[in-house]
Amino acid sequence: MKAIWDESHDFVSRHIGPDDLQIDDMLKELEMSSLEHLIDKAIPQQIRLREAMKLGGGITESALLEELELIAQKNQIFRSYIGLGYADCFTPPVIQRNILENSGWYTQYTPYQAEIAQGRLEALLNFQTMVMDLTGMELANASLLDEATAAAEAMAMMFALQKKGRAKHFFISRDCHPHTIEVVRTRAEARGWEIVVGDRQTYDFSQPIFGALLQYPATDGAVFDLAPFCEQAHKAGALVAVAADLLSLTLLPAPGQNGADVVVGNTQRLGMPMGYGGPHAAFFATREEYRRQVPGRIIGVSQDASGKPALRMALQTREQHIKRERATSNICTAQVLPAVVASMYAVYHGPQGLRRIAERIHYLARLLANGSVQLGCEVVHSQFFDTVCLQLKDADSVVAKARQAQINLRKLDEKTLTIALDETVRIKDIDELLDILGAQSAPAISANRLEGDIGESEVVQRPPDSYLTHPIFNTYHSETEMLRYVRRLEAKDLSLTTSMIPLGSCTMKLNAAAEMMPITWPRFAALHPFAPIDQAAGYATIFAELEEMLVQITGLSGVSLQPNAGSQGEFAGLLAIRAYHHSQGQVQRNICLIPASAHGTNPASAVMAGMEVVVVACDEQGNIELADLREKAALHSQNLAALMVTYPSTHGVFEEEIRQICDIIHDGGGLVYMDGANMNALVGLCRPGDIGVDVCHLNLHKTFCIPHGGGGPGMGPIAVADHLADFLPSHPLVDVGGPKTMGTIAAAPWGSALILLISWAYIKMMGAAGLEHATKIAILNANYVASRLDPYFPVLYKGQEGLVAHEAIIDLRHFRNEAGITVEDVAKRLMDYGFHAPTVSFPVAGTLMVEPTESEVKAELDRFCDALISIHAEIEEIAQGKADRVDNLLLNAPHTAEVALVEDWPHTYSRERAVMPAPWLSEYKFWPSVGRLNNALGDRHLVCACLPVEAYE
Repeated sequence: MKAIWDESHDFVSRHIGPDDLQIDDMLKELEMSSLEHLIDKAIPQQIRLREAMKLGGGITESALLEELELIAQKNQIFRSYIGLGYADCFTPPVIQRNILENSGWYTQYTPYQAEIAQGRLEALLNFQTMVMDLTGMELANASLLDEATAAAEAMAMMFALQKKGRAKHFFISRDCHPHTIEVVRTRAEARGWEIVVGDRQTYDFSQPIFGALLQYPATDGAVFDLAPFCEQAHKAGALVAVAADLLSLTLLPAPGQNGADVVVGNTQRLGMPMGYGGPHAAFFATREEYRRQVPGRIIGVSQDASGKPALRMALQTREQHIKRERATSNICTAQVLPAVVASMYAVYHGPQGLRRIAERIHYLARLLANGSVQLGCEVVHSQFFDTVCLQLKDADSVVAKARQAQINLRKLDEKTLTIALDETVRIKDIDELLDILGAQSAPAISANRLEGDIGESEVVQRPPDSYLTHPIFNTYHSETEMLRYVRRLEAKDLSLTTSMIPLGSCTMKLNAAAEMMPITWPRFAALHPFAPIDQAAGYATIFAELEEMLVQITGLSGVSLQPNAGSQGEFAGLLAIRAYHHSQGQVQRNICLIPASAHGTNPASAVMAGMEVVVVACDEQGNIELADLREKAALHSQNLAALMVTYPSTHGVFEEEIRQICDIIHDGGGLVYMDGANMNALVGLCRPGDIGVDVCHLNLHKTFCIPHGGGGPGMGPIAVADHLADFLPSHPLVDVGGPKTMGTIAAAPWGSALILLISWAYIKMMGAAGLEHATKIAILNANYVASRLDPYFPVLYKGQEGLVAHEAIIDLRHFRNEAGITVEDVAKRLMDYGFHAPTVSFPVAGTLMVEPTESEVKAELDRFCDALISIHAEIEEIAQGKADRVDNLLLNAPHTAEVALVEDWPHTYSRERAVMPAPWLSEYKFWPSVGRLNNALGDRHLVCACLPVEAYE
């Protein structure tokens, strides 16, 4: 009877693909007697976990959702007029249901394989067009992590763009948001740049600066003319970044037309819930001449093999795995899903709809200001958009009275507060605010009676026909048409709803529906990130439990949930190490050793953290070369700060000497940072803290089931040993972090807090035993795939027992000489079989890195292996002269439906072999919407905005 009532089995069996029979079949292929036999062979015994993690047993989906509902009730959703870059908004249900809650949109991978990603690429091109139009800039990227980090990226770009001299000072207007100032300050301090916070109106530029940052409108709501400051800055040889409210730019003059060189900001209020801080899509817009210095990703327009317009990620050589320690940014991801929501919000409302929303907010703000004056308050700024700054007798008493009415206001000082309005505000809300302000004097005033007295707005307004003129923003305004447009784009993208996405290092596993459901629950989604902490008791419960879960999983003792991407986790981890050395009086320690096989973000993060990169060689098996490590650790012993190591290695192998590696670094006075990208091979079997790691980041969007969302959002919290706990990230508005904090990493104190629910739910439902079993199956699946493919595509790196970890690198390099076929050709041909390619040419050029994860059943693994084996046979036909070396199945892949339907088939092979090469395709065929892209054309002629309709004719 116990087995019948063992509820923990319920979710585990749904997350993990193979059942017992499938497991036995795969073990037979590997000639292993049991799963334990395999794990004992694969993982070095000296690092195995000797006792189970203290996480308890798993629970069912229904029990999880019941528990989470009770936790959600602890959150109090007050009406927040706090502002500070966050606003309540209304997510159109057609967007919420069909994008935000739709697995066809949130389980896609980053659009590196453009031919099967045209849907989200179009949505991102719409995003860039929207940003360019509203900011008045010539170029925009496809989103960044949040407004504060976007401002920090702007500073770094402006430093790199200096033409004369090397100024080290950066000016920030004191009326920028406080969290933005601190994130920028943290980034600058690590690079040795000086931050000057001052009054934008009186700053005299007597001190050389390389750049400046303004807030528009200001944090207290003031609207002002940007042009005078920009003119002065340019005369002084400095560039100017403006952090702008995008919705306000439907009314206010565009920063790009008033001298701004960079415009950054947050698109949260365009349809994304506040979510206690994220995820939200930041934007970054600048001049076209700076295109090769822009951080993050840019979507560009090119052509496919038939000359048809097609979209792709442009200028990909800017990515960190190419630039490495020469990179000025470590950003390797985006906030794609939130960016898609924001772009669709603009498409659905159109320019007129957006302007009506902005005009209504501004009108209500003017009503509030007028009523406040009649109540005896002083309106500080005559020009504002949505935020009214008031001086009154006693701000504390007003804030207290508002709290009694379940309203949050922002107090600036004893006599000053701000009230920031949003699209959800109604006339009755203005009445309620005026009633609260009436505590200062009597009688109370009704907003309805004020409507005829407010007069014209004092802000200068831009022409309504100066933005979003493209048909894409002027067509889909009925829900029927919007629904069809969203569905058309979704159909162009291959996601986990189609087939497995076997990407090495990226862990594209199941994102269970039960984990995803709570992110749109109002009790979690509607909370302002700077609401009083006692209103977020539910979130506090989630944070505390998740931190303890990660402590148990890593064997470390402290956790910060603030970093909102893996790249930010790397940066935070290295800053913790840097701060520790400085606290020990070892300020000279700035050498960071990094293996040649490392992720490209590693050296970029080290440079951002003020460190100098020294590369450590790898041996023929892909392991760190111990002799080279010893030599370089000894050579730099006086200055050694850290080693960045990925475990299992980036080559997909459990290195036997990992403890010895950590000891070498510690003996040299350095600390060990572990990149957590490959934690899916460790959870429940080994712990970084037990190995000797001092700090690691955890990709919650990999191991812990936050979906990739088409290239973001993600989360990258860090776990640290005792001696680093004092240096964890802090925040200027909320009490978090250590007493000797490294600084502030993200705009919100807990990063993208909303999606932490997903990882918490995953760990809760899996339990200790379920997590351990998942890791074992991930290793089993990887070795099964490696074994099946090895006779056709040799596995490049294996451990001492001939096994891999959770991923395998298969070698295709010899096919170039034998048949004129490259790894890219195989990647494109896989699309014809209905599969996304594994990771291409990383970490070794000319290879594929395959990671099947634990979520895929044996039948799907076999289909993928069968597809590659079939492609191998196609390559052999070319090598043996049976197929043409120019006109063949691989070089012409992928084959679109449009190509397949031409009347006169021009190729030496049949239509059937081109488009139906496998039996499973007769049941379901995913068609790439465009043929192979011309990448070089897209980079030579960079276009990153919507094309005119005629281009598609």
